[in-house]
Amino acid sequence: MDKKKRRLYIRTAILAVLAGLVIYTLYTNLTKESRENLGVGDQAPDFVLSDLNGKQHRLSDYEGKGVFLNFWGTWCEPCKKEMPHMEKLAKEYEGKVEVLAVNVGESDFQVNNFAEQYELTFPIAIDKGKEVQEAYGINPLPTTFMIRPDGTIDQIVTAGMTEEQIRALFESVKPS
Repeated sequence: MDKKKRRLYIRTAILAVLAGLVIYTLYTNLTKESRENLGVGDQAPDFVLSDLNGKQHRLSDYEGKGVFLNFWGTWCEPCKKEMPHMEKLAKEYEGKVEVLAVNVGESDFQVNNFAEQYELTFPIAIDKGKEVQEAYGINPLPTTFMIRPDGTIDQIVTAGMTEEQIRALFESVKPS
């Protein structure tokens, strides 16, 4: 086989592989469930994640309390800005509204350093396999789900928030 034919076969093979990857990517993105199927009034999907201390947190264990379920990353600037507000309000609303921060797939080391830097005391779980992120259709970060005491979704916020905005959300799910 001469060089031109061999080069043609290699180029054809590479294009076929690339085309296959594009088709696979499109297929998986179009067929997976997204948060568009999860909205206000829906039951929040239950999950179990371990926090930085190894304690397991099951969303359904918070039944009877409001939940501020925040998905975040250490590299996310809006996440960094809202964390001190979350910490302050978690203490203020202790026993009424629970904060559960879910980091999406970063290392324990990164998350521990972040938690120490911001002096965070609320539970921080790491979604290592990103199953919870997928179940909730999280994109972009931060995304926060406000969950009523009965386990239904009250609000979904896909942006960083000020202390006043977070306080209003806490008030919206605080048990009466």
